[in-house]
Amino acid sequence: MSQALQDLLDLLDLEQIEEDIFRGRSRSAVVPRVFGGQVAAQALVAAGRTVPADRPAHSLHAYFLRPGDPGAPIVYTVDRIRDGRSFTTRRVVAVQHGKPIFHLSASFQVHEDGLDHQEPMPAAPDPATLPTGEERLRGYGHLDPEVVERFLEARAAVDLRYVDEPPYGKFGEPREPHSQVWFRTNGKLDSEVDDPLRHVVLATYVSDMTLLDSVLLAHGRGGWAVGDVVGASLDHAMWFHRPFRADEWLLYDQESPSAYGGRGLGQARIYTQDGRLAITVIQEGVVRVPRARD
Repeated sequence: MSQALQDLLDLLDLEQIEEDIFRGRSRSAVVPRVFGGQVAAQALVAAGRTVPADRPAHSLHAYFLRPGDPGAPIVYTVDRIRDGRSFTTRRVVAVQHGKPIFHLSASFQVHEDGLDHQEPMPAAPDPATLPTGEERLRGYGHLDPEVVERFLEARAAVDLRYVDEPPYGKFGEPREPHSQVWFRTNGKLDSEVDDPLRHVVLATYVSDMTLLDSVLLAHGRGGWAVGDVVGASLDHAMWFHRPFRADEWLLYDQESPSAYGGRGLGQARIYTQDGRLAITVIQEGVVRVPRARD
């Protein structure tokens, strides 16, 4: 397991300070606030710590309420909403400086046999044939070197490979609002941390990295890396359909059906490399064009 992956697992681990109350720390992100995927993943860890291990997470619904301060700890308070025979529901509030910055509801379910169908996996090239994230980023002479280094540091634990040029690599002309990314952790999880919740938490962390790319593509925008939009995640929802491993290749197939009123919607499906639909993701975010200064 790589040191970068170990550092990420340490970041997503939480200190229990009281029953159903946990504390997490943050680290610098690409933008000067706490990365949304980190808060969502830590909140899911907090919820999962209060649920029996035989009940994996099957969905989460979250709202980003305030920008997080990366220099301050985050306190996560878990409400045990319901413990039923099949389903368990938890609500988590993340607090900084006495104010809620994030709210999550998560549901967990005992495994059941049942009906089974799925949308087929779309065509995509083998991830081994694609350039790595570092190869792409270091090849873009128009990006500020400091931005490139921040990207590489923030994504060091993840092997993330775009099928086509990312928004910040090719912009200026609208493209189809569709993006594909292969991802996996940089290294296999060691046996002592290899549990189903850990894989779900890692996928939650990565899911916030690229989901609004398709909004940018539709308008020929390069995004936060080039400064032609400003924005932030507003809400985030995930449904975990089938077991998967975050340290094996996953295809993140993303599209945007709408942008309006300063908001953009991204929706996506995540497939295992052998074609099983593992996760569905939907997110809305603020996406604004900076106003010209007089």
